[in-house]
This record gives sequence, C-alpha cells and structure tokens, in this order.
Amino acid sequence: MPSVERARSATLIDSIWRMVLRLGFQLARVWWHVRRPRHEGALVAIYVGRSLLLVKSSYRAEWNFPGGSVRPGEAPDAAARREMEEEIGLSSGTLVAAGSVCGVWDGRKDQVHFFELHLDCMPELRLDNREIVGAHLASPEELHGIALTKAVTAYLGKNVRR
Repeated sequence: MPSVERARSATLIDSIWRMVLRLGFQLARVWWHVRRPRHEGALVAIYVGRSLLLVKSSYRAEWNFPGGSVRPGEAPDAAARREMEEEIGLSSGTLVAAGSVCGVWDGRKDQVHFFELHLDCMPELRLDNREIVGAHLASPEELHGIALTKAVTAYLGKNVRR
C-alpha cells in the first residue's frame, strides 16, 4: 500500500504525544460507553481523481477521513475546514456538503456531517506526526481491504442523509 505521508521523523515529544493520545482515547471511550454523550463531527472525503485520501491517527486502528469535532457555535463546514488544516495542512479548495449520518460509535451518539473536496492532483500534506501519523491515497478497489472507521464505512455505503 503506497503512502503519501510526508510526516517528519518522530521526536521524543511526538512519541510522548502519541502515547498520551492513545491512552486518552481509550479512557474517553470507556467514559462515553458509560455516559453515552452526544457528539457532532465533520469529515472531509478528499478525492484525487477516483481515489480517496485516508488518514491514520495515532490512537485508532482504522483509517479515517480528515476531520473531527464541531465546536459549540461552529458551523459544520467551518469545523471541516479547520480540522483539515490542523490535520493535514490543507486549507484550499471548495468543500461540497455531502450529507450526514447518525450512529453510536465509540460509545457516543454521533452525528457526522460529510463534505467532499475534489482535486486534480495530490496536494503537499503536512502531518503533525502526533495525532495524524500517516496518509494514504486509496483506489476504489483498495477500499474493501482497508480497516475503516464506521463513519467512513457509512459514507462509502451511501447510508448518508442528503
């Protein structure tokens, strides 16, 4: 599986951040299973031709789209753009709303808003090497053999409200 990762070499502080994120995510999942909080997120499906850009976080086994939580008072498209910039250093391009889906993932009642970004060529990526540790441009044929988050699986299955 060829990678488009352009992360710098991991430093000691990066390794510590990764460990904290992994532990924090596991503790948060336990808390979410107990409390069942509501959560709102935004993810960006970035197409380069027919292929999709997937990112690998340091604390999760599955591949995901760039994105994350919608902050209180923040519009989902603004959250998607902010998260895309924070995670991969990409801030240009027109995001197109692609629907939303609700589910219980990682113990939370989640509403995820999807956006699409269509690009002609692979952009230069800036991975922080702490939260986001890898990126991969996956062809449609490859997607069936890759472990994906449930939100990405829902998007690909088109179980998304438009």
